[in-house]
Amino acid sequence: MISKLKVLFRHLWLDASDTARAIPPDLQERLAQRVTASEKRHSGEIRICVESSLPASYLWRLGGNTPIGALIRERALMMFGKLRVWDTEHNNGILVYLLLAEHAIEIVADRSVARHVSPDQWQAMVARMANAFRERRYEDGLTQALEECSALLMQHFAVPTGPGGAEPGPNELPDTPLLR
Repeated sequence: MISKLKVLFRHLWLDASDTARAIPPDLQERLAQRVTASEKRHSGEIRICVESSLPASYLWRLGGNTPIGALIRERALMMFGKLRVWDTEHNNGILVYLLLAEHAIEIVADRSVARHVSPDQWQAMVARMANAFRERRYEDGLTQALEECSALLMQHFAVPTGPGGAEPGPNELPDTPLLR
């Protein structure tokens, strides 16, 4: 019961101002520039979403048979749909979701990417980033996430370069992180 209360208070305590302090405007701009640069090298789309805490509708289900990790994953999947990351032309979008209250990261990949990358590879990537987020080094962790996601997209969805090479497709999703 005490751990459930601690989780509830942590989520109720944080709000959008905490997200803005963690990801200030200059960092938002640097992250957007990194996404833009990445997307010039492959046909995929990368979207970043940072939330301070889970909405109350998720927190009410906490406890019982629903662990916090399952709620975080469910929220990331919901944001994947809400932000239309699933709706890219080549079905190769990736959402990098960060939940500040839990220092948790989830990566959700569309079906074309999921065919090439195993769940174990995604979990290993998240584990490598976890320390940065626990230490509140959000720029380091998000930059690492972008670099690793970009490398995977380059490996499987690279845009040909050089004479006669293809140009990157249209930018289908905003490059600026969504902060909530």
